[in-house]
Amino acid sequence: MTRFQTPPEGISQETLAGLVTEAVQQALMQHGVLLDAEALVSASALAGSMAAALPFLPQAQRLAIGSFKGDWTALVSEFFGTVPARIGIGAPGRGSGSMPAELGRTIAQTISEQAAELQSMLIEDWAGEVAGSTYLEEKLRIPRSTLHRWQRRSEVIALRKGGRKHVFPLAQFIDGRPVPGISAVLSAIPNSRLAWFWLTRPSPALDRRVPIEMLREDQVEDVINAAHALS
Repeated sequence: MTRFQTPPEGISQETLAGLVTEAVQQALMQHGVLLDAEALVSASALAGSMAAALPFLPQAQRLAIGSFKGDWTALVSEFFGTVPARIGIGAPGRGSGSMPAELGRTIAQTISEQAAELQSMLIEDWAGEVAGSTYLEEKLRIPRSTLHRWQRRSEVIALRKGGRKHVFPLAQFIDGRPVPGISAVLSAIPNSRLAWFWLTRPSPALDRRVPIEMLREDQVEDVINAAHALS
């Protein structure tokens, strides 16, 4: 069976890969795996492509893969290790093994390492400017009672910092109120940390636009639709 032949179920390999890619991306986000936008897309696409390729392999290869009892994690790591050399050989205009050092480091770094790095970062390093309730009351004139009411109703994003303390990303406020659409995004992505991470990164579903910037410009419907598509 060739790459573009259709299996008995009537679905092409590319379509199947797309469906698996979407499912993996949703699973990563729902479980709070924090990746930058590029890494999230790459991880999901890789999983989708690998899973979708299996039904299209010859039976002998499928049986061989099914009987493999080795360490899949080690095998995948070995695969990633070969990617920089393959890119260096196959890239137009480059000699064997030639590639930018930054690209090589990015490819060699595993997805789990990227996630661990982000998880260990301080909130201020990835969330932008944040402030506590005292600052918001003094500078933006938002009463603590109002802020806590918004928080209980999931109308504002609060990020836990330390023990029980919460801080609030400042970019979500305009004229002393949360921008429209925050509550709808939180209903689609209940994890506040993950929701804010998604809001502040270019989204492939929004033509690489940044969702929080779109909310600040009253482009609420597009952002909500994209958030629900991920959830």
